Amino acid sequence: MRSRKKIKRSWIIAISVLVVIAIAAFVWQQNIFSKEVLRLEILAPDEADMGQEVVYTVKYKNNGNVRLENPILIFEYPGGAVFLEGDSRRVTQELEDIYPGQERTMEFPARLFGKKNEVKEAKAQITYTPKNLTGRFSAETTASTVISFVPLNFELDLPSRIESGQEFEFSLNYFSNSEYPLSNMRISIDYPDGFTFKSASPTSIGDSEWSLGLVNRAEGGRITITGSIEGELNEAKIFEARIGSWEDGDFTLFKESVRGVEIAVPQMIISQRVNDEVGFVALPGDTLHYEISFKNVSDKNLENLFLVINLDGRPLNLSTLTSTYGESQQGGKSILWESRDVGRLRFLGKGEEGRVEFWVNVLEEWEQFSAQDKDFSIKTTVVLSDIREEFKVPVSSKLLIEQTGRFQDEVFGNQGPLPPQVETSTTYTITWTASNSYNDVNNVKVRASLGQGVQLSGNIFPQDSSLVYDSASREVVWDAGDIVAGSGTFGSAASVSFQVSFTPQEFQVGTTPELISEVRITGDDIFTNRLVSSTDEAITTILEDDESITDGRVQ
Repeated sequence: MRSRKKIKRSWIIAISVLVVIAIAAFVWQQNIFSKEVLRLEILAPDEADMGQEVVYTVKYKNNGNVRLENPILIFEYPGGAVFLEGDSRRVTQELEDIYPGQERTMEFPARLFGKKNEVKEAKAQITYTPKNLTGRFSAETTASTVISFVPLNFELDLPSRIESGQEFEFSLNYFSNSEYPLSNMRISIDYPDGFTFKSASPTSIGDSEWSLGLVNRAEGGRITITGSIEGELNEAKIFEARIGSWEDGDFTLFKESVRGVEIAVPQMIISQRVNDEVGFVALPGDTLHYEISFKNVSDKNLENLFLVINLDGRPLNLSTLTSTYGESQQGGKSILWESRDVGRLRFLGKGEEGRVEFWVNVLEEWEQFSAQDKDFSIKTTVVLSDIREEFKVPVSSKLLIEQTGRFQDEVFGNQGPLPPQVETSTTYTITWTASNSYNDVNNVKVRASLGQGVQLSGNIFPQDSSLVYDSASREVVWDAGDIVAGSGTFGSAASVSFQVSFTPQEFQVGTTPELISEVRITGDDIFTNRLVSSTDEAITTILEDDESITDGRVQ
């Protein structure tokens, strides 16, 4: 019995040894093929400019003595790369079998995008099966390229000191010098605590993001933001802005700009009144009387100050600029007051206030370059020693109405005696044409009253025009709706024609009666939030717009 047990135990030990040897052999084979058989590397430049084309050369060689079968290459471009071939960041490609000693290369061109000094890493992996083995083996490698230069300028332009609660304006400036067009460009900004956003030009997405679209070489722009900030004295407020590209849900950062402003103690309060109003809205053709006041709110006396006014705005007629004691500078766009000319600039005690004034006219008309070129303002920048304030005077739109009357026309074809005869009807065509410049105007209405003995015939063109008549007041009202800026200049003016019938009476013989009264147009200026209006003269039987009329007196 003991000898049988010894034999059984010997068999178990022998089988265990064989299993261990088999496992060891398998592991040994694995190690040989995974570490030494396939050499894989990526050749790439160490540095590249953003947007520059780079070529990743994947190089692999079979250093073993067996064929590597069913190899599969997986190449992964760096984040933010634009692939010049294919449409996926991860490329998977089946390769031919790799024989002993065989070496091959493959190229993957791309353009790299990102911020300066950012490391862009490409990855490659080849999986394969050695001949006469069933397991899959792999080799992996990476290559890094540093973005050494970003051909894009991006600047956050902020004042260094701001008074708490003061409204101020700052800008984000960008300019591309990249040979390669930059697509899907975005700018975003993070505001500090205490900042209140008011407006931006161009309009933002929300309060803090702008879509730039495609930016080509030598193209750029400026984003202007207006707001105010609250904070403690000497507190630093940090603004952080970024520019980059948004692609397939991922944002690639190109540049960032971080600037701080310090909450400062106000030394001076500067205010502006125009035509004796704080929130004045100008009309084309207005004469503007500016009063700039400044008050010392610091705890010390101020001496030997100077004050400069800079004017900017297309509606300005700078040839009319005049001032008291000030000297014109920079071709009539600026006025300088020095301490020798104004006593309060020479010495401004604690709590004391000074004032300067000037006059300038608004043009009756000025150039618009397109229908989108609208919402005009006159900007005043006041520089008092090291203190700077900006004010704006919005300019209302120029909403006009033209009223014409004709007998000869191609709209309705009028009938009746000319000159008009007592108790005999003659028809005429009245046309209203509304034009609008500078700002969008909503809820436009045109009104006029029919003269004695004049009635509407019922003929209107276009037929769907919103024209109504009040028989009690004899008032004709046209609802012209909303009229965008540039109508009549860059687009068709709004118009309506209607026919009236006039039957003179005995007492009107020898006169030229009024067919329709002075016409008035009104509308709501969206930019200035004011009512704008204008008029055109009445139409009589003289019909000054119709050259065929030689005598309009009633017979």
